[in-house]
Amino acid sequence: MKHARRLVAGTLTAGALALSLTGCGNSVDPIERLGRKAVPDPVAPSASPSPSAPSAAAPPASAGDQAYKKWGLTAPVEYAPKPAQKPQLPKAAPGKAAVVDRIPVPATDKVVFLTFDDGAEKDPEFLKMAADLKLPISMFLTHNVASSDYGHFEKLRDNGSGSTINNHTLTHPNLRTLPFAAQKKEICGQQENLEKRFGKRPTLFRPPFGNYNDDTLKAASECGASSVVLWRTSMQINNFQYAEGSALKPGDIILAHFRGPSELKGTTETQMTTHMLQRIQEQGYRIGRLEDYL
Repeated sequence: MKHARRLVAGTLTAGALALSLTGCGNSVDPIERLGRKAVPDPVAPSASPSPSAPSAAAPPASAGDQAYKKWGLTAPVEYAPKPAQKPQLPKAAPGKAAVVDRIPVPATDKVVFLTFDDGAEKDPEFLKMAADLKLPISMFLTHNVASSDYGHFEKLRDNGSGSTINNHTLTHPNLRTLPFAAQKKEICGQQENLEKRFGKRPTLFRPPFGNYNDDTLKAASECGASSVVLWRTSMQINNFQYAEGSALKPGDIILAHFRGPSELKGTTETQMTTHMLQRIQEQGYRIGRLEDYL
């Protein structure tokens, strides 16, 4: 890996391709960007219904046949089983965390992975949705926005879906602009917070905006993270934005955010998630648990 001149955001480099984000962390812009070029979110197809909020009087749905209807889907969500053997991932350089931006699965294995970043939005309806559908979500939490109610994410972790809590720094800086000591403080500080609050030190780390350099990989490793997790696809309000091509690919790691109507132009977190699940279903993919493959 080269140092600060190596651009991760929007650039394919040694198997690590990420989207440069302006809609992450403290920003309220819900549009992800590839480099400097903004990609407007297209209007969802009329055939894809938006979810309606469940009635407070309705009986709780299970993860069975009726749960998908409750959340505006036309078919049950399909899940990939835990693989018998983990895929062969790129090996990390000595003293550095490995970089993962797509899981190397066979071309016939149409599986994708859900990741949610930051933690600004804490919608109780989303907790119900994730529990009903048993969505396996890898959460990457930023302390300065998530810590006001870490209990929300604990409920999401403990709903029986196998969801996990991971590191997304203390304050969401562009790490490539910081010296090594400052990067290590951002990463290790959040490792310590999450270990103290949730009882486990995360092994996965996501750099804000997908921006990193060699110092980031070294700091992440020294802080106890084995993998730096990027992505190839990001969820906007109604549709996906792709780092390459115009469709999902097997092994894609999908980036979404814990955001509410003020950041999503009036769309709720549950509605955005229904749109995401609809797009996954339309392309014939199943959802896997990321940690089963890493």
